[in-house]
Formats: sequence, C-alpha cells, structure tokens
Amino acid sequence: MAHFDLEEQEKLAQIKHFWKQYGNLLTAVLVVVLLALAGWWGWKAWQNRQATQATALYEELERIASNPGADPDGARLTRALADMKDRFPGTAQAQQAALQVAALHAQAGLTQPARLEAARAALQWLAEEGRDQGYRALARLRLAGLLLDAKSYDAALAQLNTDFPAEFAALAADRRGDIYLAQGKKAEAGAEYLKAWQGLEVQASQSGPGGNYRQVVDAKLAALGIQPAAATPAEVR
Repeated sequence: MAHFDLEEQEKLAQIKHFWKQYGNLLTAVLVVVLLALAGWWGWKAWQNRQATQATALYEELERIASNPGADPDGARLTRALADMKDRFPGTAQAQQAALQVAALHAQAGLTQPARLEAARAALQWLAEEGRDQGYRALARLRLAGLLLDAKSYDAALAQLNTDFPAEFAALAADRRGDIYLAQGKKAEAGAEYLKAWQGLEVQASQSGPGGNYRQVVDAKLAALGIQPAAATPAEVR
C-alpha cells in the first residue's frame, strides 16, 4: 500500500509541476479556442439572420414587381432596392434584386424614358459593389447595352474595358462589336465579332450555352461580309 501511495504522490507531484509550469498557457489557449468558436458560431448565426431577412425583403420586392399597376412610376421598386442595398448589400438577394429592378425599369422605359436612369443606376451599383463577379459581369453587359441604346458609346465601351470572367468574355466582345458597328467602325466591329465567335465556339465545345448565340454572331459577321471559318488567328486577335 505504501508503495502505491508513493507512486500516486509522485504522479500528483508531476501533474502539479506540469500545471504550475504550463497551466497559464493551456488556459490561455483554451480561452482563445473557445472565443474563436463562439465568434464563428455568432458569425454563422448573423449570416443566417441576414439571409432570412434579405429573403423576406426580396419576396416583398417580387410582390411589388408582380403588380405593376400599383407602382406605375416604379418608385416602390426603387425604394425596395434601396432598402436592400442599405441593409443587406453583400447578399445574393440584393444582387438579384438589382438585376430584376433594372430589367423592370428598362422595360418600362420604352414608354417612360425617365425610368431608364433608374435602370442604369441599379446596374451601376451592382457593377461596382456586387460581391459576385458573375453578377458584376452581367450588370456591366446590360449597362453597356442601355448606354448603347442611348448612343452613349464611350460610356458603353468603358463598361466593357475591364477583365471579364472567361464565361462572359465572348459576350463582352460581341457587345463591343455592337457599339463599334453603331459608330460606323466596321473593321473594329468585325474584329470583336470574330473574338466573340471564337469564344462561343469554345463554350459550345464544352457543352456550354454558346452554340445558339453563336448563330447570332454568325449573322452579324455575314452582314459585314466576313466568313469566320476563313479568318486567320491574327484576324481574331
């Protein structure tokens, strides 16, 4: 018995010595880990609340959009988007809302030209502040289209003079071609359409959506008297 008591006393002494030497460090590490976990859980909970509230606002925006008669000048749409931008700017719902509101304003702009400015503002915000590069690229393409319709050619080109994700590069080239063509710059337009044609060929070969739209670019090239299959790599560049 005395032998076991002595062993236990030695182990206890070792534990006390270890704790005296490293106890404060272990406690500090444990506190840091617990604080990090609490912070992570809190951040996830905050994200979930943000997403839930943003979804509720987006659903309200959709209700407004589904009843245009109750919002003839688009003011309620603009306010709903402003609310989302102020409260939940980093959410996917806010980015989707910007695209939807811009599309509705642009459509109404056929009979209410003043609403085109609201459409451009929504797209400009998304192009500059959007968190997702795909949404930003789509916003720039649509904004360039609205500026092209307004014959603001330099401003339209400025929206396209940036790096686009690979899946949007061909569409950006096609839109630049449209702008150059509207300016009467047929050589520049043809070069951009060739870039688009080549890029859409790659997408089509990867089972992407480029195949159908490539036929549209084919028609544009044909109108300029260009046969893309006969174009050299230098012409495409």
